[in-house]
Amino acid sequence: MPRDDKLVMMANQIARNVAVQGEARAVAVTADHIARFWDPRMRAAILAYLAAGGADLDPLARAAVERLSEGSAA
Repeated sequence: MPRDDKLVMMANQIARNVAVQGEARAVAVTADHIARFWDPRMRAAILAYLAAGGADLDPLARAAVERLSEGSAA
């Protein structure tokens, strides 16, 4: 599995796991998790993936990565 595919899968998993908390909270929790626990290279790769279109990111994961790209994790 290519690195981007694995990162997308991980971001989507995180978002799906917290989706029951409601959209706004799930986006915030997912963005915070990525910001706090992912290696800087992983964060850079998922941001680059988003910049290239982010085709396979689920809507909540996409919103969380967009939030990170704006410089805000929470």
